[in-house]
Amino acid sequence: MKKDKEVDELEPEYDFARMSGGIRGKYAATYRGGTNLARLDPDVAAAFTTDSAVNEALRAIIRVAPKRPGNQAAPADAASRRR
Repeated sequence: MKKDKEVDELEPEYDFARMSGGIRGKYAATYRGGTNLARLDPDVAAAFTTDSAVNEALRAIIRVAPKRPGNQAAPADAASRRR
């Protein structure tokens, strides 16, 4: 539904015409490249409080997991089922 009257929520002290130094698209290439971040559920984050702890645990799983050809990645829809 469209609002009849647009409301400007920007404070008047923010005058972008007088601001300088901004670089348009500075992070665009990085954003397009994707990300390797993963959101941890609170109970998992409590167990793995640092990046290195998470990496160490995942490397241990990789070492002991059976190697099966053709089954390197989870199905594309597996991530959506976990949410």
